[in-house]
Amino acid sequence: MDSTAITSFSALWDEVFGSQPDPDLWVVIATMVAALAVVVPHGLWRLSRNAITIAHEGGHGLVALLTGRTLTGIRLHSDTSGLTVSRGKPHGLGMILTAAAGYTAPPLLGLGGAALLGAGHITLLLWLSTLLLIAMLVMIRNAYGALTVILSGAAFLLVSWLTGPQVQAAFAYAVVWFLLLGGVRPAFELQAKRSRGGAGDSDADQLARLTHVPAGLWLFLFHLVSLCSLIGGGRWLLEW
Repeated sequence: MDSTAITSFSALWDEVFGSQPDPDLWVVIATMVAALAVVVPHGLWRLSRNAITIAHEGGHGLVALLTGRTLTGIRLHSDTSGLTVSRGKPHGLGMILTAAAGYTAPPLLGLGGAALLGAGHITLLLWLSTLLLIAMLVMIRNAYGALTVILSGAAFLLVSWLTGPQVQAAFAYAVVWFLLLGGVRPAFELQAKRSRGGAGDSDADQLARLTHVPAGLWLFLFHLVSLCSLIGGGRWLLEW
């Protein structure tokens, strides 16, 4: 019995932390096109942006915990907005990093995912994503947010357990392309809202009040992170 358990654990360990073969180039390009198809059109973006909001609010929550703040809850709304609430000092480095983590989280997650895929760790990416979604679900405080995270986690779980290597690879590459490409658009949307006099309480404006650095410079940072992540992640995925 013990020998069987050890053998099963060893096989699972090898499956999760081992490397898998890269998909064909046409699969990588096809998944990039598929990601573009749900990011660029406005109608589809209104739906797919929910996934970016999960990453955005998850970034706030994760950095809040890492900087010693107390995370009290996360809410995701059907208009693709969200709210992460944490307790702690209303100023200082922890608050600044927490506020800066939202717009930078999706592209940085995409960059990290691209690094894993570039190293052949497709299964590990799927499992880590599932675990992050489960951890986030614990902090969700509204029904729509819970439903969104559950459906996202279920998709990763089903692909991880019920599909073969080729489907897993295509799904993983599509997700990472979506984070990289979808991570670019929100900063441009925020810039457009601010140019019309809206979004006065955006992350950039909160950071401006916390640091006395103009909101425009924080917006520039969001653009820089997202575009550099797209370039770097894209090179890993395409193996250039």
